[in-house]
Amino acid sequence: MTTARAATPPPAAGPSPEGAGGGPAAASAPAPAPASPVRAGAVRRRPRAAGWLAVAPLIVFVAVVFGLPAFAIVTGAFKTAPGAPEGVHWTTGNVSQSVQGAYLTALWGSVKLSALTAALGVLLGLPLAHAVVTSRFRALREAVLAASGVLANFGGVPLAFAFVATLGNSGELTRGLDLTRHGWSLYSFSGLTVVYLYFLVPLMVLTITPALEGLRVQWREAAQNSGATTRQYWTHVALPILAPSLAGGFVLLFGSAFAAYATAAAIVGSSVPLITLQIANALSGNVLAGQGNVALALSLDMIVIAGLVMAVYLPLQRRSARWLR
Repeated sequence: MTTARAATPPPAAGPSPEGAGGGPAAASAPAPAPASPVRAGAVRRRPRAAGWLAVAPLIVFVAVVFGLPAFAIVTGAFKTAPGAPEGVHWTTGNVSQSVQGAYLTALWGSVKLSALTAALGVLLGLPLAHAVVTSRFRALREAVLAASGVLANFGGVPLAFAFVATLGNSGELTRGLDLTRHGWSLYSFSGLTVVYLYFLVPLMVLTITPALEGLRVQWREAAQNSGATTRQYWTHVALPILAPSLAGGFVLLFGSAFAAYATAAAIVGSSVPLITLQIANALSGNVLAGQGNVALALSLDMIVIAGLVMAVYLPLQRRSARWLR
């Protein structure tokens, strides 16, 4: 008598419980739940909001200190004076008057003085800064940079008094070297140029020193290995790389000389026509009363000139940024 066996059910279709390598398959880990889009967005927005809160005091400061005066200058330049017979109304007469006659002469005089002193400051400050950067004496480097930081901020009436006592009509050097017989006069355009260089050259040293430190030694070595002379290295390698930084230094020096007032007022008074002196005269009514809005128009002319100079500098600065990083 044959014993019947229990039928074994067939295996279920699908992948074998054995792994591909023959070992037992590991239990699959549950897939992580996708991050909530609302929560992820909140995480991304939080640092941005914190950044805005951090710069909010600076924005408020700039808006109050620079924005409000600029708004007052622009609106006042295109309005008549409060005591005008026809009342206060919009006009272009102030702006047109600011570029005519004595005002135009003063504006052109300031541009010439600022451009000349800025160019001389760049030409004199670059070799001085290069000598400081390449010097082996750390004490000399620190002393020159410290002195430049002090002299770049030395101006106004104290600077005028120092030059009057030194190079004035009765100054020590004027009498000792008999400069008056050779045509020297501190109270002239050339004399004011010398005074401005006293604080512009140190300012250029501070401005160009970081750029000179960015020049890599490998560039000079590669030029020398290629047979280039020192002059060729500076002409074809160093100066093209430093050109935007030099332009930036020129812009900075131009702006410092263009806005200087106290030093020029104490030395030359009204003998040299300058736009800052004309603005002071218009505000105080030394020449004509009720010229306050013309002074605002003159200030607007200065802003426009400074903006044009900056428009030339910014593209050059972006071009050289990739070299001096």
